Amino acid sequence: MQEIHYISTENLDLPVLSTILEQNMTLALSEEAILNIKKSYEYLQQKIENDKSPVYGINTGFGSLCNVKIADENLSKLQENLVKSHACGTGEFVPKPIIKLMLLLKIQSLSYGYSGVQLETVERLIAFYNNNILPVIYNQGSLGASGDLAPLAHLALPLLGMGEVWVNNKIVSSESVLKKHKWKPIVLQAKEGLALLNGTQFMSAYGTYVLLKSHKLSYLADLVSAVSVDAFDCNTSPFNALVHLVRPHRGQVKTAERILEFLKDSDIGKTEKENVQDPYSFRCIPQVHGATKDTILFAHKTFKTEINSVTDNPNIFIDADTIISGGNFHGQPLSLALDYLGIAMAELANISERRTYQMVSGLRGLPAFLVNNPGLNSGFMIPQYTAASIVSQNKQLATPASVDSIVSSNGQEDHVSMGANAATKCLRIVDNLETVLAIELMNASQALEFRRPKKSSPLVESFVTAFRNVVPFVAEDRLLANDIHAAVAFVQSFSVDNEILF
Repeated sequence: MQEIHYISTENLDLPVLSTILEQNMTLALSEEAILNIKKSYEYLQQKIENDKSPVYGINTGFGSLCNVKIADENLSKLQENLVKSHACGTGEFVPKPIIKLMLLLKIQSLSYGYSGVQLETVERLIAFYNNNILPVIYNQGSLGASGDLAPLAHLALPLLGMGEVWVNNKIVSSESVLKKHKWKPIVLQAKEGLALLNGTQFMSAYGTYVLLKSHKLSYLADLVSAVSVDAFDCNTSPFNALVHLVRPHRGQVKTAERILEFLKDSDIGKTEKENVQDPYSFRCIPQVHGATKDTILFAHKTFKTEINSVTDNPNIFIDADTIISGGNFHGQPLSLALDYLGIAMAELANISERRTYQMVSGLRGLPAFLVNNPGLNSGFMIPQYTAASIVSQNKQLATPASVDSIVSSNGQEDHVSMGANAATKCLRIVDNLETVLAIELMNASQALEFRRPKKSSPLVESFVTAFRNVVPFVAEDRLLANDIHAAVAFVQSFSVDNEILF
């Protein structure tokens, strides 16, 4: 029997979301959430009936059409038109795990009772989530400022029986799915279309997904680099706590502790070294990896605040008896955090590739390109090229999106965050990092074999043995693309307990 996560005012956080996704939990509204939604909806309906003054998006047009008054009999049509007209997404399909997060985060935001939506609308979103009916959404089209309008319009279309959805990895019409489940299309009431489309759930879902991967890859970067430290026969003195306590950045201290923990009881580590110093890509692992950890923590805090916030517009405040049109849909906090996170994760790939380069250079008793009979065999020459190419692309992707803005809606929306572009770029950077770390692990595991009979630590040897079941030692040239793909799959499938990650 599946466990249930109850939507409430209790804060979501990454460990909670990770558990919901990993355990495939179903969603349900708490009594508190049901009450909040009903009270907000009833308040709005009474307000419309008793007060005919213009309120943005409820009885007016949208964007620069905000001064156009809409008659009461057209309020439902206004909201339906909004959803249809704004579904202008292009580009690639949004990954399904991110669509699920978008649904969850939109449900969470609507449940606080500041949006004026029908209970039926939120319950239908929950039904989509629980039945794994995922709206087809595209990754281009949002400016990240009026909310993620285009992608959220595609998220909302199936409520109306329009657009398409993923069912069992196939794209089918929303209309056919509603008929199959005997669900009637939702008739949107005043403000509902705006509540569904205004919001940061595209940026937030991407950011949350990227952060879950970033925490894991930060740990893996430490573990893989520990293999490289012994593979390149490095000194462990730069990881001594004394060095880091006189410059006690949290991430730096944590990284140094972790590397020493990974390399505990290593035979290679205990041997006397001929080299007095090691290249920065090894010696400065705590400083570089640690700075990324601190950046992940900053982004984590930003997104924790965001996913527990109300980001549609206007907001309904029952106790104050007022409806206020503000700008909580503006993605600037997320855009800046995503740009910063992207830069930080790109640096993990950058330093990883440098370690790979050192290991194939024929230094410290290792054969050139980590293969017997170099010359006849090219060995690990080209995987380093591949890593270098990916790292170079990451540098291009790390150019900030948040410094850009393009005026839209006839000047009404004259500053936008471009946070959606920051989000999609950040995911590409993190996916690229997976490949670069996989290539480093291939090289480090290969190099470690040339240190035999000496061994690394029990933990590293166990890790490398598991990897060797997927990518065997390269005795002579073979099709390394297959090994790279297998190594990436190994990195992706590697499991780390939440207690360690967060």
